Amino acid sequence: MYSIYTETPERKLFTLETLLDTDKIEDTLNIIQAVSGSPNQTVAASYFMRRLGMFVAMQFTNLATYDEVWDGEKDRLAFGAKEEYKKLAISTFAFAEDWRYVEDNERRDVIRRILVEQCSAVIKQLRTVASVSPLTLWENIFGFLLWQYHVLLSNTGTAEEARADLDMLLDDALWESIAPRSLFASYLKGCEPSALLNTEVRTTCCFSKDVPGLIQCGFCPLK
Repeated sequence: MYSIYTETPERKLFTLETLLDTDKIEDTLNIIQAVSGSPNQTVAASYFMRRLGMFVAMQFTNLATYDEVWDGEKDRLAFGAKEEYKKLAISTFAFAEDWRYVEDNERRDVIRRILVEQCSAVIKQLRTVASVSPLTLWENIFGFLLWQYHVLLSNTGTAEEARADLDMLLDDALWESIAPRSLFASYLKGCEPSALLNTEVRTTCCFSKDVPGLIQCGFCPLK
């Protein structure tokens, strides 16, 4: 459901390390544009951030459910071309042995590391070559988190852990050096995740309507 695979990709395109290489980012984004069929780099950058957003959402799900997090090196998180629903997509490939148990006293540091190294760093890098709003890219991640926290908080087996993790994500201090305040708190506008389902919670368009084979997302403010 997250389009995350543990096998080696048959058609490996690039890694997280490649993506964060300033000298290679333009070529990498051109690859993303070609595989996705996006009409321009702006749409391609947004498309990729939605794909990466699924990996981020899976990490928070695994953290609340199993107290586990992906802790591999950047060159071990690969992105490859894989057919999904009869359409070629850019999917994420992470080795199973790169997941580890998270102690309670390091949970906050683990969450911040995800925000800094997997979200903020990628967003900044994409914006060096693509004209796209950072808020658009953050909201591409938040759409998946919104749904996952709705699910996690509704399950008695994961509600306590999910609530603790969500409270940290809403804490302005956790976002220091990333943003002046919690961007996820701004996205939720003081509401519970479940209260925002099937609403136009986004303030920006993710451009999925412009990617061949995809449709306008359910949170689109342009509806």
